[in-house]
Amino acid sequence: MRRALAGALAVLAAAAAFAQGHAHRGPADHQFDDAERWAQVFDDPARDAWQQPDAVIRALKLAPDAVVADIGAGTGYFAVRLARAVPKGRVIGVDVSHDMVRYLEERAKREGLANLSAQLGGADGPGLAAPVDLTLFVDVVHHIPARERYFERVRANLKPGGRVAVVDFKMDSRRGPPPGARVPPGELRAELARAGFELVEEHGFLPDQYFLVFRPAAR
Repeated sequence: MRRALAGALAVLAAAAAFAQGHAHRGPADHQFDDAERWAQVFDDPARDAWQQPDAVIRALKLAPDAVVADIGAGTGYFAVRLARAVPKGRVIGVDVSHDMVRYLEERAKREGLANLSAQLGGADGPGLAAPVDLTLFVDVVHHIPARERYFERVRANLKPGGRVAVVDFKMDSRRGPPPGARVPPGELRAELARAGFELVEEHGFLPDQYFLVFRPAAR
């Protein structure tokens, strides 16, 4: 009984952390390694109301055969939806947690998503084996310590016409990491510009997050 209560309290604490956004972590932090527990938080249906994953994916206008890298894929909240949106394409869920990668691989098999795979990424780049049409960052850029270098490596892994999409917390959002850990959209634009990108779209329908789309700038 005591053990069950402790487990329930741990899940409630995780839920409280996610209500404010993801718990802040660095690439070497293992606090998300209990994937089954975090799945109850990250994949909570209540998240849909403010994250609006289906609307985000529609706005990306993905071709059915698109290849997508979901950076910081976690338990697959976006990755499984993306896999269904590109039935003739592929989705690679990238995470720095071995346990999240294990969980997402098992989830893909469980849900019959043969076009979804998972792989371990690094702090300085996703380590993709082949170019992609879209690299998506949802609620994760504030976890990346050297973003400009990371974005340069992402640029090298884009197909011609490829894009980068970023969804992250606004500075005045009631959710998200502590304000000091957030990445202002202007700062993010500047970092991506230095990494060789230009802004091509900005969507304003998310209540708590900005949603920016970039492509490699002509050189």
